[in-house]
Amino acid sequence: MLPILFFSIATIYASVGFGGGTSYLALLTIFDIEYLYIPIIALICNIIVVAGNCFNYVRAGNLNIKFLTPYFLGSIPLAYIGGTFQITKEFFQILLFFCLMTSGVLLFLQANQYQLKKQIIKKIPFFMAILIGAGIGLISGIVGIGGGILLSPILFNLKAAQPKQIVVAASLFILINSIAGFLGQIQKLDNFLELQPYLYLFLTVLLGGQLGNFLNVKILKSHILAILTSVLVLFVAIRLGLKIFF
Repeated sequence: MLPILFFSIATIYASVGFGGGTSYLALLTIFDIEYLYIPIIALICNIIVVAGNCFNYVRAGNLNIKFLTPYFLGSIPLAYIGGTFQITKEFFQILLFFCLMTSGVLLFLQANQYQLKKQIIKKIPFFMAILIGAGIGLISGIVGIGGGILLSPILFNLKAAQPKQIVVAASLFILINSIAGFLGQIQKLDNFLELQPYLYLFLTVLLGGQLGNFLNVKILKSHILAILTSVLVLFVAIRLGLKIFF
């Protein structure tokens, strides 16, 4: 069951430029996977899924590193530091639940913006962008997500860039942030080979991510995919909430 769910999540999230980290985390928690491994598995899956998106964006010449620079200045060090934090299982689950609910609601409310071709841009002060990146980076590192599902609604709400640029930026943000968080999280492992039993999940999301890229390019419209993604996030959040609080 878990591989099927991971494949579905990778497909849906990749279709809108995300990695799926929040939902991987929730499912691993629901299926009672060893707590120490959960963030690391989710981050590896994130990296695998969004790497394909980023490769396509680079090939198409759509990546704008300059736009993301201040966000990276804040997020990369904080994602690594957050990844090294030792937190209780209970706190992890509660923090994950609120991340899921927040990102799911924001994504649903702003799904229609994915179909906009252009919007009026408001320049975000450099220091403010660093603070946004730092906040998302810290939370991402602690929980084990890439943070794109938090960054994207914020950028849409602030009108920080054109819709297409935000989607592209979110993918690269997830990739770099996930790597930084992963490097922090593995400090807690005694032996990296402990993850060997979960290799099948990494192959599953690789296949799902490629299908998601195809759906985005060839079949479904972006705002419809965004709505599907938000519904999935909220469904998983509710399931996790039931496990935690009841």
